[in-house]
Amino acid sequence: MLRTAILAASRSARVQRLVTAAPVSRGVVNRFVGGADTDAAVAATRELVHAGLTVTLDHLGEDTTDRRQAVAVVSAYRQLLGRLADAGLTARLGPLTATAEVSVKLSAIGQALGTDGDKLALEHAREICQAARAAGATVTLDMEDHTTTDSTLGILRELRADFPDTGAVLQAYLRRTEGDCRDLATAGSRVRLCKGAYREPASVAYTKRLDVDLSYVRCLNVLMAGEGYPMLATHDPRLIEIGAERAKFYATEAFEFQMLYGVRPDEQRRLAENGNTVRVYVPYGAQWYGYLMRRLAERPANVEFFARALTSRH
Repeated sequence: MLRTAILAASRSARVQRLVTAAPVSRGVVNRFVGGADTDAAVAATRELVHAGLTVTLDHLGEDTTDRRQAVAVVSAYRQLLGRLADAGLTARLGPLTATAEVSVKLSAIGQALGTDGDKLALEHAREICQAARAAGATVTLDMEDHTTTDSTLGILRELRADFPDTGAVLQAYLRRTEGDCRDLATAGSRVRLCKGAYREPASVAYTKRLDVDLSYVRCLNVLMAGEGYPMLATHDPRLIEIGAERAKFYATEAFEFQMLYGVRPDEQRRLAENGNTVRVYVPYGAQWYGYLMRRLAERPANVEFFARALTSRH
């Protein structure tokens, strides 16, 4: 019932006006969104980089329903990458990583637009990857619900032929993910491992928290034992500790932690000060309302998660 109510609110112009006008909303937006435009995104990136962190930026937008919207998203990424390069924020940290990079949802650049969606998304992703290369940055393809997994991994394979540093995202709550980790734990392969946030059926996903955590650890071990570059996206203290311990076991420094903008910022800095690479996922754009409401709707438990984050700087 809570999920249904949140989704209804996300589609209501009246509720949106009320929420965006409320003083408390400004605090939420300022805490979890890196601003409404490119200028704000670059400023947020500069602040994080000066604090010893690295960044990946996600341009927010409503669901892409036509080619015009998809082209506009590509243009926004091209503009952002140019501005980041001009600001000196895309310095390479190694052959696979840069100070700032971008995360791209294929649905935002045409993946869902009919039978030619995959082709269109691939063409647009190539444009973004080319702009990232020119800027010295990298690109990671975000993963969405399970119905798009095969499509996204297929587009990833196509992109990596010309842009081998394109990053992948895998979701530990999907039953298939341990196998996907084995396939992608290869030399030069960047893989972000997250728990997953979409509402999925039990036939394809683990539904109990413990099972998801156990899957995350199994996947983490596969990635750490491989030759790629694991990116451990989690705020869970236990999983962070396990990730650090596994890195020592496998005697590797070729990995990074990733956390959301505004969530556990003190922990982000602590990990970075201890010599870890920590990348902050920064969403930005005028459509912040839809972004936050979708995050809440995907897992109503996120309501409590964001509330705790608002009252804690740790």
